Amino acid sequence: MLDHIFLTVSDTARSIAFYEKLLPVLDIGLRHDYDGKDGPAGHPDLKGFGAKGRMFFWLREGQAYPGAVHVGLVANSEAMVDIAYNKAIEAGATNIHPPGPQLHYDPRYYAAQVRDLDGYSLEFVYKSWQH
Repeated sequence: MLDHIFLTVSDTARSIAFYEKLLPVLDIGLRHDYDGKDGPAGHPDLKGFGAKGRMFFWLREGQAYPGAVHVGLVANSEAMVDIAYNKAIEAGATNIHPPGPQLHYDPRYYAAQVRDLDGYSLEFVYKSWQH
């Protein structure tokens, strides 16, 4: 099981503002800043997001590599996928595909996909058989 992910973003403040608008829609509401000087030598400063007492989605500043990462985020309903997609677009994301069934995977796989401000692919996913 995945514990955490770091996304390297070109402008931390801009990305924090984007994700603070988007992630609460997906019930990811915790925020934490980690000062790299508190870690081993060379540890980056991190800006974290999480839920249920766990921090798992972290941003660090640097050169973004958007083609290197695709992030699928769990939604608890088709309506939550729709809301997350709309919130992301409102916050400046660009469309990859609007909400709908992903028949190439499974007729019950409902998702939408956008590119964040650095071009990372974000997918909001509801799989009814996993809830």
